[in-house]
Amino acid sequence: MCRLFFCFILFCFVLILPGTSSVANMEASLTARDRVGIQDFVLLDAYTSESAFLDNLRKRFHENLIYTYIGTLLVSVNPYKELDIYSKKQMDIYMGVNFFELPPHIFALADNVFRTMLFEFNNHFILISGESGAGKTEASKKILQFYAVSCRSTRLLNNVRDRLLLSNPVLEAFGNAKTLKNDNSSRFGKYMDIQFDYQGGAVGGHILSYLLEKSRVVHQNHGERNFHIFYQLVEGGEEDLLRWLGLERNCQHYSYLVQGGCAKVSSINDKNDWKTVQKALSVIELSKSDIEYLFGIIASVLHLGNIKFEADVRGYATLSNNQEMHWLLGIPAQVINHVFSPFSVDHAVYARDALAKAIYDRTFNWLVNKINESLANKDSSRKTVIGLLDIYGFEVFSVNSFEQFCINHCNEKLQQLFIELTLKSEQEEYEMEGIEWEPVPYFNNKIICDLVEEKHRGIISLLDEECLRPGEATDLTFLEKMEEKIGGHPHFVTHKLADQKTRKTLQRGDFRLLHYAGEVTYCVVGFLDKNNDLLYRSGKEVMQQSKNPIIKHCFPSTEPDSKKRPETVVTQFKSSLVGLTEILMSKEPWYVRCIKPNEAKQPGRFDDVLVRHQVKYLGLMEHLRVRRAGFAYRRKYEIFLQRYKPLCPDTWPNWKGTAAEGVQRLIKHLGYKRDEYKLGRTKIFIRHPRTLFATEDAFQDCKHKLGEICLYKELQQASNIENCWRGLIARKERERRAWAVKVIKKFIKGFMTRNQPASIDNSEYLAYVRQSYLTRLKENLPKTVLDKDSWLTPPPIMREVGDTLFFCFIMLKVQTSIMFKGKKESYPFSVSRPFLDTRIGAEDINIKVLQMIHHKHIKYSVPVVKYDRNGFRPRLRQLILTQDAAYLVEEAKIKQQIDYSSLKGVSVSNLSDNFLILHVTCDDIKRKGDLVLQCDYLFEVLTKLSVIANKQNCIKVVQGSVRFDIQPGREGFVDFKSGQESTVYRAKNGHLMVVSVAFKETKVIIHDMCSSLSSTFILGINKSKVKMMVMWG
Repeated sequence: MCRLFFCFILFCFVLILPGTSSVANMEASLTARDRVGIQDFVLLDAYTSESAFLDNLRKRFHENLIYTYIGTLLVSVNPYKELDIYSKKQMDIYMGVNFFELPPHIFALADNVFRTMLFEFNNHFILISGESGAGKTEASKKILQFYAVSCRSTRLLNNVRDRLLLSNPVLEAFGNAKTLKNDNSSRFGKYMDIQFDYQGGAVGGHILSYLLEKSRVVHQNHGERNFHIFYQLVEGGEEDLLRWLGLERNCQHYSYLVQGGCAKVSSINDKNDWKTVQKALSVIELSKSDIEYLFGIIASVLHLGNIKFEADVRGYATLSNNQEMHWLLGIPAQVINHVFSPFSVDHAVYARDALAKAIYDRTFNWLVNKINESLANKDSSRKTVIGLLDIYGFEVFSVNSFEQFCINHCNEKLQQLFIELTLKSEQEEYEMEGIEWEPVPYFNNKIICDLVEEKHRGIISLLDEECLRPGEATDLTFLEKMEEKIGGHPHFVTHKLADQKTRKTLQRGDFRLLHYAGEVTYCVVGFLDKNNDLLYRSGKEVMQQSKNPIIKHCFPSTEPDSKKRPETVVTQFKSSLVGLTEILMSKEPWYVRCIKPNEAKQPGRFDDVLVRHQVKYLGLMEHLRVRRAGFAYRRKYEIFLQRYKPLCPDTWPNWKGTAAEGVQRLIKHLGYKRDEYKLGRTKIFIRHPRTLFATEDAFQDCKHKLGEICLYKELQQASNIENCWRGLIARKERERRAWAVKVIKKFIKGFMTRNQPASIDNSEYLAYVRQSYLTRLKENLPKTVLDKDSWLTPPPIMREVGDTLFFCFIMLKVQTSIMFKGKKESYPFSVSRPFLDTRIGAEDINIKVLQMIHHKHIKYSVPVVKYDRNGFRPRLRQLILTQDAAYLVEEAKIKQQIDYSSLKGVSVSNLSDNFLILHVTCDDIKRKGDLVLQCDYLFEVLTKLSVIANKQNCIKVVQGSVRFDIQPGREGFVDFKSGQESTVYRAKNGHLMVVSVAFKETKVIIHDMCSSLSSTFILGINKSKVKMMVMWG
């Protein structure tokens, strides 16, 4: 039976030949391609067909295979459910593995980027794009988590790793919000650089943010929320904090939080998120005061939104209510009123909202800068970088405004960069391999980019001109100017310029752009206001007077004096986009394209129309056409040969020559035609997927035939292994019996010489006698410890030791009884607990402490809790007793030395608590005062102290309250009382209150004591050591 089972295991092993493990390489699933689709779109036969592309994506989605490649580009479909594919085990599987060796995964892409960076020592970036709700933020998190696990670890590197990871929840809290499409939508663009040293350790980082949607602070559409942090503060903030901020735990009371009508969302737990943000803020090194000032600003924005205005007799706005914003920002109320006068009510509301947006926007930028300070790498040596770009996807809503115009132009520019870099990398690979490059036809969207950003004629220039020109400029005059200047552009149309059919789909205030992803209609209303985003000078001047240091930093004193008009929003965005493009052009690109399968966020539902639209505007078909313009499949010679060598007798099982020669021999045997492949310098290029599929199908057939051939040989080997195993078992049994004979002989010899002096012959037997006695003593304990005659009679070898043990134990216990019997409630329960030499071994005391007190012998050490003299905060410490002094130690520091000559006394209560107060002489104000300690081994430590320091009469048992000296002239109190449960807290009168549970009188049991003694002395006791213990006692 054993042999059959072993053969079955071997048969399974044969079927899994090298390179074909179940989780293994990409090509292995080609045999199941009809059911689960193709893992790389490049291998699609109908690669120009959008329907074939969608069909493959759908098959994989329904099998929970959410990742698919287009070459090295990763397509990710949001499953809207938890998948068990992100565990530590999965990360380990993908570490250091060839990119195409395992099924597509975001870990595979992250690992390949990391290893390429280390090998080539150059910079890379990963562009993560897709529309809101497609999973961009989650993809970014998974990549960061993978690097956190896979990078080498030191204490310094772990600190950097924690800050990188915890910067995410902070930025999500302040920069993400619920929208109609996504409950955690990023409302800003984020580019994060992760810096690595030459060994691959993450040593720093830097974050750039783009175009925060600050209009959301003052206005949200129905079904949307403001930024998460407002709700987290109101729902999760502590009561004391809310009281200090003047807030109530009800979002409905704040105008800026209720406009969307969905303050509470089932998928968001604001209370838990608040705790996460609190922890993250401390990890990224924000001080306690900075955090208080930061939340003061958040609360001020909420109070600002609740300010109401009424018109006076002259029509000027006056405040009808006075919120608590002024003292949170440290600005007098009458000064704040200056921001809103002399304005009409409408202008005052505009000024209020503009101020709220400016405060939040600048605070967000301050927070990003603080995170960058905590991530900054202080080492000036050269570092390599992996950048993560999590940018807003192409947005098309029922009403598209200024924000969508900026976001879609950003995507247009990135698409232009994407195609250029893809073509460039393809061309470079062909040239590197010595294969002729064939020009690829593709749509160049430069014409659309120029339409938007061309100097003097582009939409951005026209928008800025209209914002800056004198006179009555409106959104409609801006529309008219566009019709005049760019009306003939093939990618631009308005209601006035459209034909009769198109005009029916456009409002008079609309204009339509034909982007690379399709047509988008924009409503021109609000373009000028949002582009200007003016903050009145009076608002800046008032903010400059704030006592809040964050506000003072965000509104510098030099700003209001500037005569230059600030740049418009779209110009700032255009400049930052140019800077981002320069950054990306200097790095090697990698791409993650995220797709949302349905609008309802339901798992298992695949909306063809929605997905088709995203495939189009993400440029996936365009990218696939570029990758398939030449050869569909390319692999290094070594990998191709390793997998397919069983198909040729000349290459199986081992090829002796070079990999390139082996591949040539293999494809000649397979009958590849000359136009089906090209041989490069290091890779084979296969033009058609059908050629690869035919090769793979042949390999699957060959694999099973090889398995049958190998099985017979393996059965023979199994029989040989079984024979060897049986021989090994027999030899071990012979050795075991020989050992047993030796032990029995030694025992008999020890028994015969048991009454002779200890020697090699009887030492083990005598050890057995000692163990046997102590075991019997455990089961036959005397009724009272003090009755020496009732102790079990020890064997001759242990009589002297037994007497010494009894005397040593009784001496210390008697001393404890003299001090505490009948005086302290918990004393009866200490009798059964044996005293130990020490509670902390020398190896657990810091080496620096041992060096500082090396000239003094340590008598006893014990862990204690020390309570601060001011505030009574508990601190873990070690109490070390030497011959001359007691030391209070914190890790490598001696916090206080108490010479026994300066120890005036020790106070303990009469209750069941474990507190002791050491009173010391304190003549100098610079010296520390009395110590308030808590110790689980109270009676043991007091007994040892009384004996070592010879202070038996200084230990006092008191009732009620103990006074102690904080320093000369200052005193404190510890109050003791009984209660239902033990607790320690600072009372309202400033005293330390210690509450302990009252003990009932019970019979003292010594069973545990002797059990411990039996284990302690199981191998005998050194006589000289016992004598020293007696003398020491």
